[in-house]
Amino acid sequence: MNPVSIKNLTVAYHKKPVLQEVSFQAPEGKLIGIIGPNGAGKSTLIKAALGLIPTASGEIKVFDDQYKKQRKRVGYVPQRGSVDWDFPTNALDVVLMGRYGHIGWLKRPKKRDVELAKSCLDKVGMLEFANRQISQLSGGQQQRVFLARALAQDADVYFMDEPFVGVDAATEKAIISLLNELKAKGKTVLVVHHDLQTVEEYFDWVLLLNMRKIAFGPTKSTFTVDNLQKTYGGRLTFLTDQQVAVDGKQ
Repeated sequence: MNPVSIKNLTVAYHKKPVLQEVSFQAPEGKLIGIIGPNGAGKSTLIKAALGLIPTASGEIKVFDDQYKKQRKRVGYVPQRGSVDWDFPTNALDVVLMGRYGHIGWLKRPKKRDVELAKSCLDKVGMLEFANRQISQLSGGQQQRVFLARALAQDADVYFMDEPFVGVDAATEKAIISLLNELKAKGKTVLVVHHDLQTVEEYFDWVLLLNMRKIAFGPTKSTFTVDNLQKTYGGRLTFLTDQQVAVDGKQ
């Protein structure tokens, strides 16, 4: 069974297509980068897969079934800018939210759930901030808390929307270490990503997207100059084999 299977997915806002007939099957145990220019539909793809926005047509399956039936097996890390960080709650409670699919929304977390949540905070270097209000955390710390929440969910598939944006080098290193840990456990992780220079280092597979699927496959054979030019049009400047700039900015 493919962890994620998308067939002919089309999404439109106000009758204007944002994604058009996108199809791919994500293999198990891979880190998959979703790459493309602004407005390409990367975040839309994730939200559609999670049922957060309506689709015009197409089929989305998680482990060969509808997402709503496989919800417990899917973790989600949204864009940090889309979260209300002024909500009055602390870091530990945010992470415990990842356990609600297992314990139920109307039931209190058990001791083992609290211990698991603390363990997840520890993995991302945030245990000492367990009782800190999320509004008092830095951007990088907030992102780590949301990663800990996803860990606590103990999912099989993870969708992450720009987890590296606005974080410091230490947090970025912690995130990629966590992604590799998830991969080692056989998890599948799909990540919206912007930094073309780190794609080959971070991801096993890539989905190149610009409203339509341009290419999908192993990074070594898919993340090519030809495919990047098809994805970004004339906005790419190639500096060296190891450096790619978008709109002339490294």
